[in-house]
Amino acid sequence: MKRGLIIATLIWTQGQLFAQDHIKISLADVLVKVQESNASIKVSEQEAQMAKYDYRFSNSIFLPQIAVSHTGMATTNPLMAFGSKLNQEILTQADFNPALLNNPDQIENYATKVSVEQPLINLDGFYQRKAAKTTMEAKELQAMRTRDYLDFEAQKAYGQLQLAHRAVAVLQKAHEAANANLNMAQNSYDQGLLQKADLLEVKVRVTEVSDQLKTAKSNVQNASDYLSYLMNEEGDVVYAPSEELIPENLAETTEGSLVDRADIKAMDLVSEAYKANMRADNMTFLPRLNAFASYEMYDDQIFKADAKGYIIGASLSWDVFKGSQRFAKVGKSKTSYEKAKQEYEQYVAKSTMELQRTKRMVEDAKSRLETSKLAMEQSEESLRIRTNRFKEGLEKTTDLLGAEATYAEKQLAYYQTIFDYNQAQSLLTFLTK
Repeated sequence: MKRGLIIATLIWTQGQLFAQDHIKISLADVLVKVQESNASIKVSEQEAQMAKYDYRFSNSIFLPQIAVSHTGMATTNPLMAFGSKLNQEILTQADFNPALLNNPDQIENYATKVSVEQPLINLDGFYQRKAAKTTMEAKELQAMRTRDYLDFEAQKAYGQLQLAHRAVAVLQKAHEAANANLNMAQNSYDQGLLQKADLLEVKVRVTEVSDQLKTAKSNVQNASDYLSYLMNEEGDVVYAPSEELIPENLAETTEGSLVDRADIKAMDLVSEAYKANMRADNMTFLPRLNAFASYEMYDDQIFKADAKGYIIGASLSWDVFKGSQRFAKVGKSKTSYEKAKQEYEQYVAKSTMELQRTKRMVEDAKSRLETSKLAMEQSEESLRIRTNRFKEGLEKTTDLLGAEATYAEKQLAYYQTIFDYNQAQSLLTFLTK
């Protein structure tokens, strides 16, 4: 009796904990919150934004670089002193005196300079820009695929919540039935119509169902915690689905081309980015042409400009040989490109295999639905008959307990089959989206 009281107390306490902060939630609400708040989505979007700034950085191969500087100095260095006077346009005949040239007085020089550098032909930069653009597009597609995946994951988590609640409902009824059987068995035992071994067997059954119910309620909490994680919400709450766990027809059309999927497009673009980088490394063997200009102002007083001058020119530079650096870099970039191509082909092959396997999963789960439903109905009818016969003393305790356990098992199996069917269809939609 003490053991039964303890079990009842634990069940009641757990029920109170299970009932606190009980929040109804729909699948539509879950999907919206996940899309708005999920941390993985935010991370993928930040990565896409970083790639966008990398692409903007490549604008430097077209746009000029402009710099402004103001420099002040004092010197008695013969060469610097003569050059400063020359820049300030204050050189006189007396400054050519060898004594002054060799031992000049201190002179101050202030220079303001505006310089412009304009790239003209940098073929390696063009391909680097193409690689940056392709990488940016790939990151955007990966961010889109992350959103699709989180949609699928949210549907799966919601299905797990539905399944966990259904399991609790089934096991609560099984627990009530087990207790009712225990009362009948106790009465029969008190009347001398039942052996003690049979009574203990019924009590063991009550304990087993209690343990199963406890596990089922823990699964509800686990599913709620995972939903909170996906929605990026905090709080020790228990979610309750506002929609019943029933078979869904999510994948009406499954004829989709894998090459149109965002993640596969992204993989293809990554391969193209490696190809552009390989070409950029090859172009480093060619010369570069850049234009430059500067406008300079000099004076012996700060922030003044009595003397002015400019420089305009173009520079054709060619790194003919830099050891073996470029050859090694070209070889590495070519290998990276070949690796990316192989990864793309492998990913497509794996995705095709997963798609075919998922189609079979949908068909298998669909065929199991009717079978598991019939098995549940048969076990329910068998339990009803055995319960009535047990009340009349025409059925063994072991047979009644077996029928009761079978009915609970078949119910759980049926709802598990519904969950499997819905998840298989959801996965099929995800793989063809």
